[in-house]
Amino acid sequence: MPTSRQLPRVEKREEDTNTSDGVWSANYRQLTLGLILIILGPAFEALAVATILPKIVTDLGGLSFYGWSFSAYMLATLVGLILAGDEADQRGPALPFLIGMVSFVLGLILATTAPSMAVFVLSRAVQGFGAGILVSVIYACVGQGYPERLKPRMVAILASAWVVPGLVGPALAGIISDNFGWRWVFLGLVFILPLGIGLVLPALKKLTLLKKKREARTFDIRRLLATAGLVVGAGMTLTGLQVQSVPIALVLLLCGLALGIPSLRFVLPPGTLRVKAGLPAAIVNIGLLSIAFFGAEAFLPLTLISIRGQNTIIAGIALTAATLSWTAGSWLQANLAPKQGRRMLVLSGLFIIAVGIAGIAIILFPAIPALVGIVAWGVGGLGMGLAYSTISLVVLETAPKDQVGSASASMELSSVLGTALGTGLGGVIIAFAASSGRSQSWGIAVIDILVIACIGLACLTAIRLPGRTPLSS
Repeated sequence: MPTSRQLPRVEKREEDTNTSDGVWSANYRQLTLGLILIILGPAFEALAVATILPKIVTDLGGLSFYGWSFSAYMLATLVGLILAGDEADQRGPALPFLIGMVSFVLGLILATTAPSMAVFVLSRAVQGFGAGILVSVIYACVGQGYPERLKPRMVAILASAWVVPGLVGPALAGIISDNFGWRWVFLGLVFILPLGIGLVLPALKKLTLLKKKREARTFDIRRLLATAGLVVGAGMTLTGLQVQSVPIALVLLLCGLALGIPSLRFVLPPGTLRVKAGLPAAIVNIGLLSIAFFGAEAFLPLTLISIRGQNTIIAGIALTAATLSWTAGSWLQANLAPKQGRRMLVLSGLFIIAVGIAGIAIILFPAIPALVGIVAWGVGGLGMGLAYSTISLVVLETAPKDQVGSASASMELSSVLGTALGTGLGGVIIAFAASSGRSQSWGIAVIDILVIACIGLACLTAIRLPGRTPLSS
């Protein structure tokens, strides 16, 4: 630890370094801009599909494929995340990046020309595979391509890259769909995404050359089999949550869990399911965080529209408020990270999320103004930005240097599975409420109670995160 006399000198040196060699300096500008352009593609596409999918189903038919338009994307994302993380660690990020970009663009073209919903679902799987690879590459680049002092700012910048898609993506997709047809939503991205290749590829090649100077590890076939087992197990579990027949649903759920949990244990870093301190605890924490936040958010529009009688504009404003405040929370993390312990930042974020969830829960009472939900979810988004970004930073800081890609993939894997579990179980609760004659308010209240309980579990796991910053350790 530096003495008090040394502190002014250290702070001045850090300030000078940040000014001359920040994320937008000549050394990092091209990589930073390229990573932002890469993440914009999946962000726009994800928000656009949610907006225009009803029109796609009306045009192509096949309402039974509606849910699988999202599930196929998620399952394929898992494969891309895991395989690309390993490849980036062993041979560098350049080749996975090219494969991910080609896969994502190919999926967009397939969606543009889809003659049926079955083909559209296939296109979503191809897009998801490419998006999973790109996300792995992005975090591997942050871990391998930037010094420790710049990582908090890059995490905040990547979170900010979702702001523009969150603000204009749904509306823009709707305008294009109404005036030119939904196929042009996908075709437009085909021409935009390749622009990022020329910017980011040279920087990725430098990182790849550094990897080649080290001894490459042999590819573990068992990890590939575990990935397949995880995808099949997750698919069976998701199907079980959507099946109406209780016996069939139970069989699918039990088989899916029996296959998926051992596969998940093999894919994730050792000690994750035991919540070992450090990296494993961070990965568990981000899964619980995703269950809670996205499990609550998925049913906020239902609360505002079906229960409180608001229009879709109000529901959209509530979600946009969370998008903006999430970015604010990410930048708050970037400013606090150099001097605050990681554990305290995550716990603070979790507390703020719990306040936000409680706020959207109380609008179930008719006496509470429905617009309170907008403010409350803005608060929840602030906490999510603070906690999620800090956990991402913990993963980058605690992962071994030669395993940043796989650690980042594990983090995203936990987030994807948490989101799927939170929304899936919420859907089961709403369906049970409807079939048993209970009200939607009852079902959403149960969901809110369960996700707040998940926040409590996340607080317990956050205790096992690093208590100090890397510089103070």
